[in-house]
Amino acid sequence: MIKYLGAKQIRDLAKELNLKPTKKLGQNFVIDSNTCRKIVDLANISKSDLVIEIGPGLGSLTLALLDQAGHVVAVEIDKRLSDQLLETVIENGADKNRLTILNMDALQLSAADIANQHLGGFKSIKVVANLPYNISVPVIINLLENFNNLNQITVMVQTEVAQRLAAKAGNKDYGAPSAKVAWWADAKIVSKISRKVFWPEPNVDSSIIQLSVRKSLGSEKLRRACFQVIDLAFSTRRKMLRSTLSTLFGSVKLAEARLSEIGINPTLRGESLEIKDFLKIAELL
Repeated sequence: MIKYLGAKQIRDLAKELNLKPTKKLGQNFVIDSNTCRKIVDLANISKSDLVIEIGPGLGSLTLALLDQAGHVVAVEIDKRLSDQLLETVIENGADKNRLTILNMDALQLSAADIANQHLGGFKSIKVVANLPYNISVPVIINLLENFNNLNQITVMVQTEVAQRLAAKAGNKDYGAPSAKVAWWADAKIVSKISRKVFWPEPNVDSSIIQLSVRKSLGSEKLRRACFQVIDLAFSTRRKMLRSTLSTLFGSVKLAEARLSEIGINPTLRGESLEIKDFLKIAELL
């Protein structure tokens, strides 16, 4: 039976490693085992799943994942933590043979890094993580961009970030991250999390967001064009599309004409457009 980590075990491990959680690495460790179970349950993890965990830290969520998953690939940038993780797993009764540890930057993680581990035979690939606040959006975009075989992403992030990722067109939180994520996935907030479950306790609230990954909306060339449109559309939120996209079409007048041709009001702002609208503009280019 796997033993889960509590607050005392987490602090003892940190002391043993002479580890002081840093804001630079966004290290806020989960010290509540019920929260770890909740994340795993919301991700609906089973033995048929290969799970990628970003930033396992001291291993509290890793143990919960090993309790349910077929195999866990833990990606940890801090070598002290990646070196300790295997020992923690063994000491707490989990199967070390179902764990692969990659000591690397999650922002550099590619599908090849996982494929090189020769972990076949799984029905689905899921990402489950307590993501460091400072890199959560880039990590999620990197995963979606570089893995064409992901089924689902369930991550705990700062609530403000979760709201931005899950926001729909017309919402005050809607922006470039919301639109870009929608190229690959449908996102929704599935739970709110108390600050009390972390050590050190952050000064922001957290939420669990779940992305159901589907087939991308087009080719890589079209995606790049679409993301260029999205970045420009949100570069100056108060400006109309005919102005923000004028550099793509040559002038404000040409932008107004071309947008009108495809049924998009040139006086709208980026926050009014859904991903399908950005796609239509990208197809013009």
